[in-house]
Amino acid sequence: MTNDTHTQHGSTHHGGAHHGGAEKPHILKQPKQVWAVAFACVIAFMGIGLVDPILPAIAKDLQATETQTELLFTSYLLITGIAMLVTSFISSRIGARATLLIGLGLIVVFAALAALSGSVDAVIGFRAGWGLGNALFISTALATIVGAASGGSSAAIILYEAALGLGIAVGPLVGGLLGSIAWQGPFFGVAVLMAIAFIAITVLLGKDDKASRQPTKLSAPLRALRDPGLLTLAIAALFYNIGFFTLLAWTPFALPKTFTPLDLGVTFFGWGLAVAVSSVWLAPLLTARVRRTTALAIALPLLALTLIVAGVFAAIPTVLVVCVIVGGLFLGVLNTVLTESVMEATDLPRSVASSSYSAVRFVGGAIAPPLAALIKALTGSVGIPFYVGGVSVLVATIVILARRSALARVDGEAEPPAITEADAIGLGDAA
Repeated sequence: MTNDTHTQHGSTHHGGAHHGGAEKPHILKQPKQVWAVAFACVIAFMGIGLVDPILPAIAKDLQATETQTELLFTSYLLITGIAMLVTSFISSRIGARATLLIGLGLIVVFAALAALSGSVDAVIGFRAGWGLGNALFISTALATIVGAASGGSSAAIILYEAALGLGIAVGPLVGGLLGSIAWQGPFFGVAVLMAIAFIAITVLLGKDDKASRQPTKLSAPLRALRDPGLLTLAIAALFYNIGFFTLLAWTPFALPKTFTPLDLGVTFFGWGLAVAVSSVWLAPLLTARVRRTTALAIALPLLALTLIVAGVFAAIPTVLVVCVIVGGLFLGVLNTVLTESVMEATDLPRSVASSSYSAVRFVGGAIAPPLAALIKALTGSVGIPFYVGGVSVLVATIVILARRSALARVDGEAEPPAITEADAIGLGDAA
């Protein structure tokens, strides 16, 4: 998931536990500024799967190779990951409102420019700018909703998760519908919707309290990777994301050319719905019964098996579609459990831990799509890329199991280090 959506989502579960308490959520009784940010969140999360249904159409209309077209994911995810290293530094200095508006503004501009492009190289470049805007917006949105919501943080968290699920599920469907008109349709649609969100936040979101800001060091996310638990999770997530984005980005090319953008949109709507349901409901049910590392050791091999089955039966569209949707169930669980683990692995500020983890894991997401296309070009097989994705997820499993001792704190088995040490890494003057 291509944007820091699950990082923020995952952190909510423990945040709710700390702050929600016995408060009864009043999810529909929110200030206007909360609805403005929530609406923008839905649109931002739609961007994860929006491009999927139009990948073959872009390749055809812009006379691009499959590898070139898959770079639409790579440029977006790579820049998102790199930008995550500086988002906490920026937002801690200019405030959440300014960070949100800059992020939204960049998405509007670069989505519109992508739609107006006449070459695949230009679209790839503008998707990179979109990734920068997405990183700035998503990294700040949850904190803004929690800070402005009424009814306690539990109500805010439910609202955020609802926006997350709705965006992930609807994105491919909107992409398919607008992509049926022209490949530029989804890009124009995002630009218009984000422009509306920009206006809504400008009008409805109040100014930040400058006195409450705690400046974060520029070097903090990189220094955070010295923590063995955080580093272990980041490396595992890198290999896991190769499997994730093989399933997401390669499947549109593996399916028959008779699949229209709308057909692909409906397929990935099912995928997004599975991700949303398992992320919000199945993951908490699982972690209530077993340790987080055990949950990862169960779900990762199941995802690997799903990818291998997809490779074996890649020539049978019905089986491949089922694998995509079933894979979504495991992806939702894994995204949530991995990110909750990140939030518990260290006493660093959550924005810092999130930035470190996201920067590393997005490298896997950036590698996978063009790698899959290159493997197919070299082997002539549409199924082998799925095997590679499955093996990569198995590597992630091995990393978790081999480094389980470094994850003792994730399972609640170790005393946390002194908070002052974490503060020394995370806060203070720019380094």
